[in-house]
Amino acid sequence: MSGKKGLPKLVLPVEARDNCLGPPSARYSLVEYGDYTSLHCQNVLGPVNELVRELQDDLCFVFRNYPQPAIHPRSRPAAEAAEAAGLQGKFWLMHDRIFAHQDNLSDAVLREIARGLPIEMEDFDRDLSSGTAARRVDEDLESGNEAGVGDTPTFFVNGTLHVGQYEFIPLLKALKQSERKRP
Repeated sequence: MSGKKGLPKLVLPVEARDNCLGPPSARYSLVEYGDYTSLHCQNVLGPVNELVRELQDDLCFVFRNYPQPAIHPRSRPAAEAAEAAGLQGKFWLMHDRIFAHQDNLSDAVLREIARGLPIEMEDFDRDLSSGTAARRVDEDLESGNEAGVGDTPTFFVNGTLHVGQYEFIPLLKALKQSERKRP
């Protein structure tokens, strides 16, 4: 159950640098550390989207990158592509399209996905080649490691590690039974 004493906490609280669905000041926060090439992360998209629809402005959902290239070699390039699109305000479009193409995330496919977005490709390429997107991914990885993330998906409900099922009802109950801790 989420929120029990002794469970790991988020080291990096939800902040403006995060890619949020819903307002950062929402009543509830749900932070996922995920990997774009993980089937388990693909499987939680439905329940998470259902939570976003159900709770609307009462939920701030954050996706943080936790690529595991030793297991999923294309996870790091996918995370960096999502962050590069995010720097132009198109993170969630890229996020959803990457998951839709999860079985083939070659560099060419990632560029083709990006070309289908309303973004400036020169800026996208610059943010990838300069390391700006990579640094964003590194920040997520570092905060995840410090918070005890070891596998994906890993969820934090209102700042506390969620231990339990990742379906809609258990996540909804965990959110509603916990109080959001504000700094």
